[in-house]
Amino acid sequence: MASVREFFEGLEARTDPSKTEGMNNSFVFDIENAGTWTVRVNEGDVKVTEGAQDADATITASDETFEKIIANELNPTTAYMTGKLKLKGDLGAAMKLQQLF
Repeated sequence: MASVREFFEGLEARTDPSKTEGMNNSFVFDIENAGTWTVRVNEGDVKVTEGAQDADATITASDETFEKIIANELNPTTAYMTGKLKLKGDLGAAMKLQQLF
């Protein structure tokens, strides 16, 4: 299973531009015990930078929860509904995240 850091380091290369075409959103991922990353999607082009910047939505989770999500062992919606994943900001933008993964 990929670590949280490996996930973010490889996200730009793994993203399918056809799935993110027309998407213009930014997200901060604050992952406990792993770090903070900002992901910007501009017309399908994905850029990842370490650290928090202004964003449409902020997603907060433990490293354990996030690792389960990226391994497809935990549904992000379920994680949100059970309080394991927290969201601040634009819920509509956050719903688009499913296109990135």
